[in-house]
This record gives sequence, structure tokens and C-alpha cells, in this order.
Amino acid sequence: MKSEYLVLRSSRLATRDVFANPAALGAPTPTDVRVEMEDLNRRDIPVVSRDADVLAVAPVMPMKLVEPVLRRATVVDEAGDVAWGVKAVRADTSRCTGKGIVVAVLDTGIQADHPAFQGVTLIQRNFTSEDDADQHGHGTHCAGTIFGRSVAGTRIGVAHGVSKALIGKVLGSSGGSSKQIVNAILWAVDNGAHIISMSLGMDFPGLARRLRELDGFPEELAVSRALEGYRANVLLFERLASLIRAQANRSILIAAAGNESRRRQDPRFEIAVAPPAVADGVVSVAAVGRSDSGLAVADFSNTGANICGPGVDIASAGLAGGLLTMSGTSMAAPHVAGVAALWAERLAEVGSFNALNLTAKLIGQASFNALGAGIDPFDVGAGLVLAPQP
Repeated sequence: MKSEYLVLRSSRLATRDVFANPAALGAPTPTDVRVEMEDLNRRDIPVVSRDADVLAVAPVMPMKLVEPVLRRATVVDEAGDVAWGVKAVRADTSRCTGKGIVVAVLDTGIQADHPAFQGVTLIQRNFTSEDDADQHGHGTHCAGTIFGRSVAGTRIGVAHGVSKALIGKVLGSSGGSSKQIVNAILWAVDNGAHIISMSLGMDFPGLARRLRELDGFPEELAVSRALEGYRANVLLFERLASLIRAQANRSILIAAAGNESRRRQDPRFEIAVAPPAVADGVVSVAAVGRSDSGLAVADFSNTGANICGPGVDIASAGLAGGLLTMSGTSMAAPHVAGVAALWAERLAEVGSFNALNLTAKLIGQASFNALGAGIDPFDVGAGLVLAPQP
């Protein structure tokens, strides 16, 4: 029985010096990477993999939104002059604003006429079969945290000086697929994105359920095939990230760790980082929230992330034109993406911008100082992301 597979190809392997043209923020550098769709039997995979330009072969996997665990109207008095997450990462005291940096948000789309995005050039592309509008509000909220202007007197954007953003709608009402995500990543890189933010994850249970219910697989076989697809897709994302670093030399991938943990139910109930965030070469982001003893890991935040950001009670742009409060690692990842834009601007100023240096600054400048005592480093990685100072 044939199924849809993604075949990642590149006729030119990773040969570019990662330090070449470090400060170049001008025209995008096209990648020599392409993804092809092929209907294959499993027995065909070894044959296809022998081609010299094939780097990975993986079945198309369903992808889903990293659904927020809280969604409510924002109380304006609660929001204050500066959203608490912007303060926590010290973006409000940084002289950097993200000027000259291009950010891509791969999500549910955006409400382009929201006041938060006035003055920002939004380049949109729809990778779904639905209309272009953001039906959920998730993408609008994430974009607001990264580069939104002030709304109702509250600063919500970490990098509020970003003037150009790429908005890829990759998730619709029924989710999306790894095919859409990979194509959107390549689109973003080829159009000059320096930072690519994703608050989405692989739907492993959904694939296993489909194999059971639609294809008639017994439980053990369905789980086995789903696990096989999971591993193959993680490898595909890793190879893709590696090629982007080597060839484009200007883009980093940032992704939410996922919201499946339930620490309040049981301290042992910690779920590992989900793909694509778990892939090597992708900066995975956990969520922290405020507590009486400092910032604490969120109950829902998946464990094993590279870094953490504010992700509880985050006020940002809502579909009604005002502010909406959400919680989730989906809210933490945009804080990290915004801080990455600030560091990218700083590195470009001194002529040392490239993906390697940007990732090093992002991780290396993270801190445990604001985190509460006794926090498990495995939950928050290198610590809380921090903006360049002053």
C-alpha cells in the first residue's frame, strides 16, 4: 500500500563556511534544498534513499497547534504599561528593537489590520486549503508578542522595531501536516527570514488513530508505524535545519516545546519536548510563569527544552482588535523569537551576525537569576532568555 512521503533533496551538500559574510542582512541567500512529494511503498524507501542528493525520506505526518491551556479577555489594568513577559526578558530596557531583522511566524495566519501591526510590512502565504484569515487567533497572538506595537497603552512586542514579517499560514481548523511545515520553512528562508518561530507540534496520537481507524491496523502495528514515522520526521527536520544553517547562514528555527505535561496532577507527569522542537538544530522553548518565589516552570510545559520564556498569562493581540490573554509554550516561543531578533540586530551592528553566533548569544546569555529556587534545569534548559543590555 502506497502512502505520501516527503523526500528531502539537495544537490549541493553543506559546504559553505558558516562564518562567510557574517554581517550580510541584505538580499536573501536561496537554499539549494527542495522537498518532493512521492507516493511510495515502505519497501521503496531504501531504493529512493540511495540517490546521492537524498538526505531524508519521511512519511507525511499530521501536525497540530500547540493549543493554549488558557484563553481569556485581557483586563487592561492587569496588563499595565508593559506586558510582564516583555519586562521579564528585559526587552523594555534594551536599546535594540529588532530594526532590520526579518521574522517569520508559521502558525494560523494573522489579523493583518490589527493595530498591533501598523507600520509592519506583512508578507503572507497560505499553505492550507482554507482562506487566508486567522480563524483561531493563535498566530495573531504569537506575532503580537514578537513584534507587535503597543495596544491600548500596553507594550506587547519584544522586538517592536521589526518592520518586515513573513506570515505563513500552516495550520487550519483541522491542523496541518509536516509537508506544509517544511515547505513553509523553505519559503521563509528563501524570503530572507532571520528568525522562524513555530508554535506547533507533531500529532503522533492522531497518526496512530488514523492508522487504526481508517487503515484498519491493529493497535500494535499502528503504534509501531506511527513511531517509525515520528523518527523519520525528526531526522528530516534535523537534516533540514542543518542545511539551512550551512547554506543560508542567516536563519534560526525556534519552536514551542509543547503543553502535554501535567505536573499538578502528578509531579512525575512530565512529557518530553515534541517535534519539531525536539529536532537537533531547532531551539526548543519551555514556559515559565510568575510565582511568589520567582519564575516557576509552568505545569503544562514539556521538559527537556533548550531555553525558557514567559508563557503564563501573556497579553497580546486578539482577533477582536484588542488584547487577549493566553498561556502555553506557544506564548513562550514568541518571547524567545523576539529576543533573538534583538540579538540579531546587536550582532549585525558589530559585523558578526550569523546563525551560529545568534544561537550562541540566545542560549549563552540566558539566566537562572529570575527563576525560583529548586527549579529543575531539565525543565528550563539554559534558563530564561534575556535581551541584550542596555
